[in-house]
Amino acid sequence: MTLTSTRTHEDAMAKKAKKAKKAAKKTVKKAKKAKKK
Repeated sequence: MTLTSTRTHEDAMAKKAKKAKKAAKKTVKKAKKAKKK
């Protein structure tokens, strides 16, 4: 029981991390465009 719950929790954290990385890349692209202007 505890093993499965921790595993699902880790999966959720991994998904959040991936989303955060994607968001970070988007913000970096926006920042670069703003600097060029």
